Amino acid sequence: MNTKKIYIVRHGQTDFNLQNIVQGSGVDSSLNARGIAQANAFFECYKNISFDKIYTSSLKRTKETVKQFLDLGIPNESLSGLNEICWGSKEGYKITPDEDQYYHYMLKQWQLGNTYHRIEGGESPDDVVKRMKPAVDHIMAKTEEQTVLVCMHGRAIRILLCMLLNYPLKSMDMFEHENLCLYLLHFNGSHFTIRLHNDVSHLRLI
Repeated sequence: MNTKKIYIVRHGQTDFNLQNIVQGSGVDSSLNARGIAQANAFFECYKNISFDKIYTSSLKRTKETVKQFLDLGIPNESLSGLNEICWGSKEGYKITPDEDQYYHYMLKQWQLGNTYHRIEGGESPDDVVKRMKPAVDHIMAKTEEQTVLVCMHGRAIRILLCMLLNYPLKSMDMFEHENLCLYLLHFNGSHFTIRLHNDVSHLRLI
């Protein structure tokens, strides 16, 4: 197989991020002013990279994050398999002490390896892997696309990195993320390595 560089970024900040409101795949929020500034800063730093293709989730906050790249006419595709995990009945609501306790309980279950545990009305990490795998296979099958930009979501990025790096899902919280952080992965034809980890150096001037 050919080599491939994959630039994976989390979307820029939204008001839901700022206000500690649960988003997930069921809330299609837009970037706020800071999120737009983060997107602009990332573009200024990486606009000279010759991306062969851009992939986003189906949610508009990812498309808004890479809008300036899209405006350059770079081929792009939205894949719903890259959407954030569905947080079920928790989506659209502010995190209360009770909600926070439930969230940490679920994280603990996943860290124990119980990644089949579903959020109430939502998805489990195992569910996300099942619907993400066809999207990953689609991206990797495009051998002519040697340098790609992928914009997606925090929990989904953690799950994706476990998939690509062959880590057990229970280890996903080892991968940190911030709004508009970058993970740069290199595929040598047989396995992936991380070149940049949760990098936000491009945001230093905002």
